[in-house]
Amino acid sequence: MNVFRILGDLSHLLAMILLLGKIWRSKCCTGISGKSQILFALVFTTRYLDLFTNFISIYNTVMKVVFLLCAYVTVYMIYGKFRKTFDSENDTFRLEFLLVPVIGLSFLENYSFTPLEILWTFSIYLESVAILPQLFMISKTGEAETITTHYLFFLGLYRALYLANWVRRYQTENFYDQIAVVSGVVQTIFYCDFFYLYVTKVLKGKKLSLPMPI
Repeated sequence: MNVFRILGDLSHLLAMILLLGKIWRSKCCTGISGKSQILFALVFTTRYLDLFTNFISIYNTVMKVVFLLCAYVTVYMIYGKFRKTFDSENDTFRLEFLLVPVIGLSFLENYSFTPLEILWTFSIYLESVAILPQLFMISKTGEAETITTHYLFFLGLYRALYLANWVRRYQTENFYDQIAVVSGVVQTIFYCDFFYLYVTKVLKGKKLSLPMPI
């Protein structure tokens, strides 16, 4: 396991902690897409079905458990504990537009036509587009809170670091996972415009705003 993988995992974990901390401290989940969080919870659930059957390392097991817990606690806080503050009027992205093609692609393009492998492939494809409801929500409202932009930045950084991890693994191990790499590139592309706005506005103390759809 190389440094890019570790940094990527830490960036991912930091993003989730930032989001949870924001909700807990403010007692409010305004500006956060519950639909994106449901998709991320589904990603971790379908990816980590081997949690108790395939031991890789203590680090791997601990990270899986932490990601699952963070994902489900976030969903609970949005739809349970702080549901009165949830902005459902702006969280309107239609999930079937993502789930239907992702499910179909998982059956068509996978490494082995077995239930666990198809579900793992589904999780990889779904993760690449799971952030779209959140980005759609920001574009619909026209702006995002600073802490939400920090969350998105570290989530995007996690993906960029994983791309570096795959390059490094190819160089040192001659290992190449086409499904993970292509999905990771697609996911990183979704963040490119956001990265630019983050650097040029948020880091300079300005509020992130996006053009609202007509």
